[in-house]
Amino acid sequence: MDGEGSAGLAKSAAVKLSEMGERTKQLGTAIQDPNRQRRIILVIVCVALLLDNMLYMVIVPIIPDYLADLESKQAVHSHVVLHPNTSANRTNQPISNKDNLDVQIGVLFASKAILQLLVNPLSGTFIDRVGYDIPLLIGLLVMFVSTCIFAFAENYGTLFAARSLQGLGSAFADTSGIAMIADKYTEEAERSHALGIALAFISFGSLVAPPFGGVLYEFAGKRVPFIVLASVCLADGVLLLTVIKPFSNRTRENMPVGTPIYRLMVDPYIAVVAGALTVCNIPLAFLEPTIANWMESHMHATKWEMGLTWLPAFFPHVLGVYVTVKLAAQYPNLQWFYGALGMVIIGASSCTVPACKTFGQLMFPLCGICFGIALVDTALLPTLAFLVDVRHVSVYGSVYAIADISYSVAYAMGPIVAGQIVHNLGFVQLNLGMGLVNVLYAPALLMLRHVCQMKPSYSERNVLLEEGPTGLYDTIRLEERKLKRKGLSTTTNCLPVDGNGFDAFTGHSRSHSDEESSGPEYS
Repeated sequence: MDGEGSAGLAKSAAVKLSEMGERTKQLGTAIQDPNRQRRIILVIVCVALLLDNMLYMVIVPIIPDYLADLESKQAVHSHVVLHPNTSANRTNQPISNKDNLDVQIGVLFASKAILQLLVNPLSGTFIDRVGYDIPLLIGLLVMFVSTCIFAFAENYGTLFAARSLQGLGSAFADTSGIAMIADKYTEEAERSHALGIALAFISFGSLVAPPFGGVLYEFAGKRVPFIVLASVCLADGVLLLTVIKPFSNRTRENMPVGTPIYRLMVDPYIAVVAGALTVCNIPLAFLEPTIANWMESHMHATKWEMGLTWLPAFFPHVLGVYVTVKLAAQYPNLQWFYGALGMVIIGASSCTVPACKTFGQLMFPLCGICFGIALVDTALLPTLAFLVDVRHVSVYGSVYAIADISYSVAYAMGPIVAGQIVHNLGFVQLNLGMGLVNVLYAPALLMLRHVCQMKPSYSERNVLLEEGPTGLYDTIRLEERKLKRKGLSTTTNCLPVDGNGFDAFTGHSRSHSDEESSGPEYS
């Protein structure tokens, strides 16, 4: 009986192992399915963007209190050591210490964006050369390491180094993630939808991080919020390795060389979009470090009101993303108009902030600012990919590095410059200036109306890839088709002159055979 029981157990175990192996095989097959794979990639990228924005905002409720504790401990220690029997000059210490603390907090906040700004030109070129998956993995690993260092840092120098290292990781993760979405979702409607989802995760990360960090810091200490974020970052990296297998992908060996970042920067259309992304984010970047003090002094806001300042603005931001995606699907030729409308809304809302007398009144212009930012970002981020498709080579690392530079400029200046402007000119003048700049910049987006009128189905990639692109680096297939067609006199009437045969201003075209001689080279 014992033998029969053992045999039955062994047979049952073998059946279960076989079932598990079959399920694993089915899971592997499902992951390799292009449609399912790109959905998983979208999840991976969205989690990376969520983490990046949570890391940017999670220190808001933690660092001021933590640095104040460090400052007080150092002051007490130095006073005991240097002046053990006197209390002279204590009355002057709080003011000088507060000024020094404000400077330290501002520099710490800005350090991530500053390093991100400096690294992005290099990371964009690197991404164009090696592909999107390895840079994304590098970014996640750097963010994981820097977050762990931040969790266990016990002095300002280590905090500053860890914060700057987070900027290095963000320069790789953000740029490669957005570029990967643009590469995987080639149809304009799908691309706008996917990028809209990514923007919603960015907004959610910025919203949930301060209460998340504040609650865990209050009840579990400084380390716990950063350990949690580091764990999620590590899990996202493992999922990336499982799904994409970046080190086994040999496609990058034949990947065409993307347009250099300096050439993209001087492209007038890309320059206009980059300027709009910077200008529209200035109100948010400049208000975040200044509005709490203004609320406290002018409307006697409570701590919970200051802590929940931006909470209601999350919902109009998501609404703005949803509305823009739907409008872009129905009227794709008006992307420039959605961006310009968003900048006017931002400008008008920014000008009305100083007029608010209560917390309830303040919610309306802040919601207007976030709604406008959603319109601009959701309309213009897909436009950058489309501009690269029709005017350059369809490799997206450098162009989204430019977008990340645009954001970093605003958020690097915000913590440092905004306080000085408020101190020298006043909070009212700051908001009026930001609003005026947005309204005046909006007409510049009229320049994009000619490009946006080019139907996406007429781009070079869809002309040459009749069955439709399948995803990663389909520019390689495009070039292969070009080589096969070499010598033919086939003409197209829809490609831009400077990159693919079409003049956006006149609508004149040139032959496809003329374009062959100036096609992108291979690395």
